[in-house]
Amino acid sequence: MQDQVTPLIDRLFRAIEDRDLDAALATLAPDVDLFDPHYPNPQMNGHAEVRAGLEWGLSVMERFGFAVKHRFLSEDGLSGAVEVDSNHRLKAGKDLSFPQVFVVDTRDGLITRLRAYEPYGPNGMGGFFLGLERLKRRVSGRR
Repeated sequence: MQDQVTPLIDRLFRAIEDRDLDAALATLAPDVDLFDPHYPNPQMNGHAEVRAGLEWGLSVMERFGFAVKHRFLSEDGLSGAVEVDSNHRLKAGKDLSFPQVFVVDTRDGLITRLRAYEPYGPNGMGGFFLGLERLKRRVSGRR
């Protein structure tokens, strides 16, 4: 079994922490299917939608941080799950620390599908502002 997931997810996390959009996108298949509930458009398909999502994330985050806790791989090494402690900081100065699990599928050395799962729903002020951003985007017709 050759582990395709670990090097790709590590490169993706480092690229996001380094705020390097091109390096992040280089880990993803052009037709990537990505879901992350932290974004105004949680379902993103393809590089253009993922780039727009990451640009939004970079516009509101001062710092991203991912500390891998556990890795789980499929028998063929092409899929897996990664449990992380996320430690981010908003540009407004608020620290965000929470656990996440990312489920990853790969093909030909690229991430084809990525799903982020959290043990909570967006609530509190974060949920309120995310809800406002989603409403603003729906009204304007943007994703």
